[in-house]
Amino acid sequence: MRYMMTLMAAIAFSSQAIAQTSAPPPPSPTAPSPTPIEAAPELRTRVDGLTDILSGKGDYDAYFAAAFRTQIPKATFDQVNAQLLAANGPLIGIEGFEARTAWSGLVTMQYRDVIATIGITVDQAAPHQVIGLRILGSTVRESTLDAVVTTIKSLPGQTGFVLAKLGDKAPQPVFQHNGDTPLAIGSAFKLVILSELVRATNAGERKWDDVITLDGKELPGGGYTQKPAGTTVTLRELATQMISISDNSATDILLTALGRKKVEAMMPVIGIKNPARNRPFLGTAEFFKLKGVGKGALAARYLSLNEAGRRAMLDSEIAATPFSAMDPALFKDGKPILIDRLEWFESANDLVRVMDWVRRNTEGPKGADARTILSKNSGIPPMVASKWQFVGYKGGSEPGVMTMALLLQARNGEWYAVVGSWNDPAQDVGQGRFAGLISKAAELALPAP
Repeated sequence: MRYMMTLMAAIAFSSQAIAQTSAPPPPSPTAPSPTPIEAAPELRTRVDGLTDILSGKGDYDAYFAAAFRTQIPKATFDQVNAQLLAANGPLIGIEGFEARTAWSGLVTMQYRDVIATIGITVDQAAPHQVIGLRILGSTVRESTLDAVVTTIKSLPGQTGFVLAKLGDKAPQPVFQHNGDTPLAIGSAFKLVILSELVRATNAGERKWDDVITLDGKELPGGGYTQKPAGTTVTLRELATQMISISDNSATDILLTALGRKKVEAMMPVIGIKNPARNRPFLGTAEFFKLKGVGKGALAARYLSLNEAGRRAMLDSEIAATPFSAMDPALFKDGKPILIDRLEWFESANDLVRVMDWVRRNTEGPKGADARTILSKNSGIPPMVASKWQFVGYKGGSEPGVMTMALLLQARNGEWYAVVGSWNDPAQDVGQGRFAGLISKAAELALPAP
């Protein structure tokens, strides 16, 4: 399962792809200068040439400084630029430019589907080449919640979306589309594990500082995969890694420590309407083995069993199957694998209720750890997240699957949840496009001051 991508990563230029060299980073888009700044003519020249560079027509060696080209060879730049165009449609051109210093500023660049904000920094020394270029965020062209929902409805495959206001009573949907349709949610299932940890710590059964000692058993990919037996790690650290970077090794350690049955028991408590579909509650190693061993034969046998039979198979055959038996090319072709039968399934309204349960059960000092963990990765661009007082997030994806679940508190104290899922069993989904739509929904959901 691939880590859920934030919007900036999804639009293709990651921090490794469009990078900063030795110069200071491009200024933040959320901190405009109080007085107009005049750009150096050389900066203006480089801004004017950016459209050709991003269209593949400019002179790469003449445009970028040597240190930039060393870090980002032209072949790498061309590759991620092609991904950017594929995700967001053809480049239209520059919409605007704002200088932040004489030698740096923010370029607003139009694509067919999004408007991107790009930070640019030019060397003050001749020949005044570009030493920093980074996409700081983007926004889709849809400008109303109705337009966002209409676009989500038009996506191929099946989608679900809910924007709900949260309060003392049950969540109140403001906008929804297929809100009660269960869909594959990828790593958003990890919210269920977090919920059990919140319950256990609130009840005094566990402490966030409780230590788990690794037993040396084989683990899926993540930060603990190569750790030797005897390594100790706290529940807080495991939960932080599971939620903030979707670490699969941390997830499986935590699931084992808390207990599969206890995690399963939380599903109806936190509002999942059809918990039976997610029993047995799979760990990520089990998920990978079922999808990656025997070209589907292992999964077919598992799916043919009842719940008791599946539990027995997980505890015996699946547990004994080494990772080396898995297809090393699993997911690399981008083709969906059994996403409508072998996944974790929740509706958008299920996830709204999960987020609302977490909100209600993390109020006050006892909830500080959980809220800190949930807010480590906002999942949306900083310029959108900064408008909210609190942003909690968990997403998930695999080929053909993408989910984003947001818990939002406005500065006036009001709480909202925004959840979107997109499944397509025929082909991979456009993660950048979907991330942009959900991020725009989060921006438009902000109540008036």
